[in-house]
Formats: sequence, C-alpha cells, structure tokens
Amino acid sequence: MLKKVLLIVFCLFFSLNAEAKKGTNIFAYSRPVPETGVYNRYGQKTALTDYRGDFILAVFWSRYCVPCIKELDNLNNFVNQTKDNGVRVMIISKDDEWISSHEQSELLAKYGASDLDFYIDKGGKLAGDFGIFASPHTVLINRKGEEFGRISGSLDWDDDDVIEEIYKLKAQYGEGMPSDE
Repeated sequence: MLKKVLLIVFCLFFSLNAEAKKGTNIFAYSRPVPETGVYNRYGQKTALTDYRGDFILAVFWSRYCVPCIKELDNLNNFVNQTKDNGVRVMIISKDDEWISSHEQSELLAKYGASDLDFYIDKGGKLAGDFGIFASPHTVLINRKGEEFGRISGSLDWDDDDVIEEIYKLKAQYGEGMPSDE
C-alpha cells in the first residue's frame, strides 16, 4: 500500500512539473515507432504502426496526473475540430490504473472527453519503449509511421493558436521529414 501511495505522489509531482516544462521538440531526423501493442476499449490489440497513413498525436496520460485531467475536455474539443482534417488523436494510459475499460470510459465522460479514442498500455511497455516516464506527453507521428517530435506537458488543445500549430506541423512533417538534398 505504501508503495502505491509513493508511486501516486511521485506521479503527481512530475505531472505538476510537466505543465511548467511544456514545449514542442521537433527532431532532426524521424525515427521508427515501436511496434509494441496497445489495447483499444474493446480489448483488441493494435499498434501505432497499424495506423500508417494517418497523422497521429499519441497522448500518454495518467488518471493521477492533474494536468492530464484538466486538459481532457479541451483535448476532446480539439478532436472534434480536427478529426475530419486528417488528425488522429490516441490517448494511451497504463493498464494498472484501470479496473476495466468501462471505468476509463466513465472517467472520460465525467470530464467531458467521451469522444477520445483511448488505449491501454499493458505494463507501460509502449511508454517505456518511447522512453516516456511523465505525463502528459504527446508523440507526433507522421503518415509514414515515424516519430518526428514530441510535446511535453499539457496544452490548451482547443485554443486556435494550438490548432493552427498542429496543422502547420502536419503540413510540414506529416508526410515525412524534409530531406537534406
């Protein structure tokens, strides 16, 4: 029990710091996305690599992360504003935070985020493969299935400037990284 309480305090500490350190980091070169599986709300296994052809924002979050919870409703609004314009948002959290996918659906509905496409990361394997140890953390993935950047910390996702910036990233890096030729 003490171990679990310490883990929650540790996660809260780093999640509160994440909001202060937010920023976008675009890599010099894109890199392949891990093929590690995650599970959708129906328990079906899938991988980020299964969505090649889509421009993806993979948002790693935690139910114990205050900034993560605070951004759920505006992330939901962002999804509804951008889904028809080629932006796929996938929210991913560790399996040990949930009793069932129904519990996650209820929490998302409670915070105005019932339209979000959520996935369970068993054992935090995918987050570990990406080297992600704090929430929220967004991985930017181009249509080739390559990671080209990250956003650390929370955002006001439905802010017009944020939406415009995501569209700029999609236009500039969505098909792949510019070549040095």
